[in-house]
Amino acid sequence: MLLGVLLTLKVSIITVSYNSEETIRETIASVLFQDYPKIEYIIVDGGSKDRTMKIVSEYEERIYKIISESDKGIYDAMNKGINFSSGEVVGLLNSDDVYSNRSVISEVVRYLSQGNVDAVFADLEIVSKKLLTRRRRLYSSKRFRPYKFRWGWMPAHPTFFVKKICYKKFGLYRTDLNIAADFELLVRFLYRNQVSYVYIPRCLVTMRGGGASASGLWGVLFQNIEIVRACRENGIYTNIFLVALKIPVKIFEYFR
Repeated sequence: MLLGVLLTLKVSIITVSYNSEETIRETIASVLFQDYPKIEYIIVDGGSKDRTMKIVSEYEERIYKIISESDKGIYDAMNKGINFSSGEVVGLLNSDDVYSNRSVISEVVRYLSQGNVDAVFADLEIVSKKLLTRRRRLYSSKRFRPYKFRWGWMPAHPTFFVKKICYKKFGLYRTDLNIAADFELLVRFLYRNQVSYVYIPRCLVTMRGGGASASGLWGVLFQNIEIVRACRENGIYTNIFLVALKIPVKIFEYFR
């Protein structure tokens, strides 16, 4: 069955970058070394001032599309990449993340080929910024169910792959949200529009710790405010206190 899929399904992978010279080479390599043959790789850079684009240019013959221009933030850049993509499946890989092994995309395609499945997600390994082999936390998506959005829970977004037709039907990332547009899109897809999904029971992505949603107490508070807004605007009642209940559980994950 997989052989037939290999001949038909194209996977578009989009990396958004800005001043990512320290990590983007590893990100690019993890995509280019995948064993799946039909990958369309797109890099959308926000006009980096460091050596990011010089590094990207070393691989330009193997990258389908390279864009480097100012944008309105990370979600605007993601939308640019999705609009340029021509694959039936779309995945997003941040410029400081890597795929956990060479067969990630092959496995994603295998799961997406099973009946009426439009999206997949999996587990995420969060590691030290300086050392990819030093695990800090395991973000498991195993127990996710759409009703858990009410408490601010979501599957690991970097492991989310979805058929492009879903973006056409249900829309792209909202640029009026600064931190939680990924959460809002997952609510809109998986809860409001009931996009069919399958959980893949293993780590697909290794992510360095940090990022916009982990920028201290005020960052967490602002993210949770946007999460409440995203839920309510998609028909889920919640409040800041319900969403805050997930914080102790997240802390516990560091000791698993």
